Amino acid sequence: MIILITTIMIVVIGIVVGVGLVFAGKKFFVPVDEREAAVREVLPGNNCGACGFAGCDAMAAAIVAGDAPVNGCPVGGAPVAEKIGGIMGKDAQILERQVAFVRCKGTCANTKKQGNYVGVTDCRTAAFSGVNVGECDYGCMGLGSCVNVCPQHAITLVDGVAQVDPRKCVACGLCVKACPKGLIELIPESKHVVVQCRNKDKGPLVKKVCSAGCIGCTLCVKQCEHDAIHMEGNVAKINYENCTQCGKCAEKCPSKVITRPLAQ
Repeated sequence: MIILITTIMIVVIGIVVGVGLVFAGKKFFVPVDEREAAVREVLPGNNCGACGFAGCDAMAAAIVAGDAPVNGCPVGGAPVAEKIGGIMGKDAQILERQVAFVRCKGTCANTKKQGNYVGVTDCRTAAFSGVNVGECDYGCMGLGSCVNVCPQHAITLVDGVAQVDPRKCVACGLCVKACPKGLIELIPESKHVVVQCRNKDKGPLVKKVCSAGCIGCTLCVKQCEHDAIHMEGNVAKINYENCTQCGKCAEKCPSKVITRPLAQ
């Protein structure tokens, strides 16, 4: 009898709980836009945050809500933007694929280290501690923070300087955030002419620490016919909206710091 009563009580409790769950499900049901699931399925799933949102789920919700553009995923690029545009019934307004590049030519042949560095192998920690591995205060520290955060393994250290493989780069921007010197930038894939220096000191001080640094001579500025290159402090900076990739600035640069490293 005790076993029977116990069994009946368990069954009754199960029925009550089941009915309660059904009622609660209907009472607190929140309708989900089917497009959100469809958009999420198209997104690459990196959850890198390069789009400005917490992850792909948040990005999908923002696109459906109208808070993000259909081409807002830099990793997915044009193919993903086109698919999302089809789902949302909007023009994707395709943006050109971007790639990262490192604004530094401070290799072992061009600059010197301050000594045999022994310590943390993280650029951010070393910079926060006031450590500078090389003689140039603006140059690549070569400890590999950008290498460690790249999910595509598109960055390697070559002769003491980080180097990006544009074929692997998906422009997630994690390396940009990881570099404490602000040396890594994202530029349109077709724009091959770059200034590989961020040293804002005057010419003599630059040459003292790096033979491949921008000396601020302004020859590149005078040579450009499209108002695409200007001096920021004492270092040249290219405006890619105006740049036609003619390469005349690179030809005139005495330090050969204006190059085409992405033209591969």
